[in-house]
Amino acid sequence: MARYSNPGRVEKIFLRPARLVEPLPVEDAHIAVGGLVGDHGSAGKRAVTLIQAEHLPVIAALAGCADVDPALLRRNIVVSGLNLLAWRKSRLKIGDAVIEVIGPCPPCSRMENILGHGGYTAMRGHGGICGEVVEPGQIAVGSSVVPVAK
Repeated sequence: MARYSNPGRVEKIFLRPARLVEPLPVEDAHIAVGGLVGDHGSAGKRAVTLIQAEHLPVIAALAGCADVDPALLRRNIVVSGLNLLAWRKSRLKIGDAVIEVIGPCPPCSRMENILGHGGYTAMRGHGGICGEVVEPGQIAVGSSVVPVAK
């Protein structure tokens, strides 16, 4: 892991208190075994969802938008500086928590309504990743995101 020593950074954290409710930005959160406390999300393999900050302009361009508010994409954590897709089946330490990256987080069909015609397709391959909680812990905007050994 040493050759990938540049850490990523948590840029934004969102909690979705209920299904179909607009995600709320927060400065910090606790990741429990079932996911972020206060988030309605799924336990297990989709307990935590992350999206790459660097992909937001790509999604916007492909969807024909000037920019994209990451809250609209319904992911829990926006990360910059670390290629999330490169860490499938690996573990990431986010603040005090550790998650195992399960795989890509495909967009839902709602993206067509949220981003407009072509929104779903714009997110394909850029929808982020899903993670399962290995070690609960506290995270905050500004927390580092680093790969860790299993």
